[in-house]
Amino acid sequence: MNNFNRRDFIKLMGISTAAVATPSLLKAATGQSSLSPHVVVVGSGFAGSTVAKHLRLWSNNVINVTVIDPKPNHVSCVMSNLVVNEQLNMSDITFQHAILNKKYGVNFIQSSVASINHEFQEKQVILDSGEILTCDYVVLAPGISFDGIQGLDYQKVPHAWIAGEQTELLRDQVKQMSSGDTFVMTIPKAPYRCPPGPYERACVIADIVKKKGGKVVVLDLNSKIIVEEHMFSNAFSEIYKGIVEYIPNIEIDAVDSNNLIVYTKNHGEFKADVLNVIPTHRAGKIITDLGFNTVSDRWADVNPISYELKNTENVFVIGDSSGTNQPKSGHMANSQAKVCADAIIRKIANTPLDSQERLANITTNSACYSPITSTTATWLTAGFAYNQQEKRMKAIPASLGQAELHSVNHYKDMFSWSKNLFENTFM
Repeated sequence: MNNFNRRDFIKLMGISTAAVATPSLLKAATGQSSLSPHVVVVGSGFAGSTVAKHLRLWSNNVINVTVIDPKPNHVSCVMSNLVVNEQLNMSDITFQHAILNKKYGVNFIQSSVASINHEFQEKQVILDSGEILTCDYVVLAPGISFDGIQGLDYQKVPHAWIAGEQTELLRDQVKQMSSGDTFVMTIPKAPYRCPPGPYERACVIADIVKKKGGKVVVLDLNSKIIVEEHMFSNAFSEIYKGIVEYIPNIEIDAVDSNNLIVYTKNHGEFKADVLNVIPTHRAGKIITDLGFNTVSDRWADVNPISYELKNTENVFVIGDSSGTNQPKSGHMANSQAKVCADAIIRKIANTPLDSQERLANITTNSACYSPITSTTATWLTAGFAYNQQEKRMKAIPASLGQAELHSVNHYKDMFSWSKNLFENTFM
């Protein structure tokens, strides 16, 4: 633990980003013409909603923004584990797209995207209905997709890592657990969405099981707890001693969704009364479907000074699908989206993205709280800055911090942090 403390963390609730291009830049570039640049955003989570909101806000409504998503609202993965233990309702983490339309004039189309014609300066986004949207820039924020696992049926074995119906299904299954039942969950190979999230979920479930009587088996595909190791190790071995069994280095072979069994290549089989399998992640399906460049055949290959796809002009990928060395989290998605919005505004204004001043000010932040019990939580934060020599984002040592202990105060702060993040993104 360094000198970073709770007070410093609370200051970071407002996400920092690059020095923001001002509306005057656009005014100078467009003059008195009727030029109205159009940006189409695919996906409405933390990344998509943030970039849409801030393109309108920072351009003084000069830029037209259309968001496309098959759902009329976004259900946040952030805080969703508190729906599983019934401390929050689904309505507490559900945000209507109509809010950004009413407050900022963001246009919303409820649809899926069939394809994107990005070969020419004027882009075409083709919807499932056949409707074609023409635009100048495309921002893809599709979140995550999963590797397949033989025999896995999400209607019987929820992942609950894309919030919504899956969250409710897991909540209802946990609610029906009886004394002596076993909950088995898997943790995907890193990198994945929300690094502390699976360990947090294990604690949330263990807190329930501790009251009922039973067992939680955590099957980790990683070699060890990858984040806040001391905190979660202590939780498993002390707070939930005799309840949580943590097993690293798991290799999953298959799942029997009817009988709730996980078959592994190296540790035998595990039978559950409630089974929660979270598969290994990759970029949203649209990234690979459209043949965009990827990192490790999983994540979109982007330039972190703008999040523009390498070798694909004026198409950007932000949030969990982007292939950088930064954590995948709602807070980070919000932060990346602001860098992207700033870059698009500068592109429209014909202002360089790689000025020394701008490069020196590109920063992002990932922060989160994790409940450890029903009344206590811990926190973790990491800031990143663009390294001009290595041309990538690097962690800022002075910004790395985590709670020394879980506490009631941290639990209370968790709600202030999430409220601030929700408002900054969706309202």
